Amino acid sequence: MKNNYALVTGASSGIGLEIARSLAKRNYNLVLVARREEQLNAIATEIKNDFHIDIEVCPADLANPQAPDDIYNFCSSKNLNIEILINNAGYALPHQFHKTPMQDEEDCLRVLGISVIALTKVFLPNMLEQSSGKIMIVSSVASFAPPSTIQVLYGPVKTFMNRFSDGININYKHRGVTSTSVCPGYTVTGFHTASGTQKQMDNVPSFMKLDAKVVAEEGLDAMFKGKRLSIPSIRYKVIVFLMKYASSLLNLFSNQLSGGRYKKN
Repeated sequence: MKNNYALVTGASSGIGLEIARSLAKRNYNLVLVARREEQLNAIATEIKNDFHIDIEVCPADLANPQAPDDIYNFCSSKNLNIEILINNAGYALPHQFHKTPMQDEEDCLRVLGISVIALTKVFLPNMLEQSSGKIMIVSSVASFAPPSTIQVLYGPVKTFMNRFSDGININYKHRGVTSTSVCPGYTVTGFHTASGTQKQMDNVPSFMKLDAKVVAEEGLDAMFKGKRLSIPSIRYKVIVFLMKYASSLLNLFSNQLSGGRYKKN
């Protein structure tokens, strides 16, 4: 069996799980990362039985500053060649900014942003040595919206991640490594309950809700084509276009699209 692996963070549910399944279907071995080891082991067994690939489970909490190095060392110790890096893990905070402890803000920013940079930094050198590598950063349509009255930092950090992804492309695409920022809108996962925005999600029209499997497939197709940006579904492409060029609609959508789609794993 080939030694090339795809590493997926936040792989225990939602979009991350669907990305893992889709990569397995495409015959990629997997390293699954999330906090809950028991759930990861169950998922690994299921995917192995369905697709007959190799899967390694690496429990880690990306709010821990040491986690990216621990994940890298885990892969290195097993001689796993990470060909694809999927930065998907994340969550949002349920309370207003002034009511949220600073430590909670730092932990969330670390998972959504700093850990993405750290994981990219540790796995990028080997990709450059092989002149080949694919990176995906699962962002959000909230990255295109103006500041929101809820989850104040979520949209800005996603905008930051889009710019970071572009920076990877500018610096390393000519050396065979590409980065794709995937920006879904409302996606049906466990995120909204966990982030305290389920009531808002319930009020979203059904035609605006995306299936996690569709988001995963569209995102992966864009990544394998080396595209810098993927906005799954025509309707959200239109919304992002309007948010960019029709300023009167920006405030209308800003609060509705804040909070993304993540579930903390």
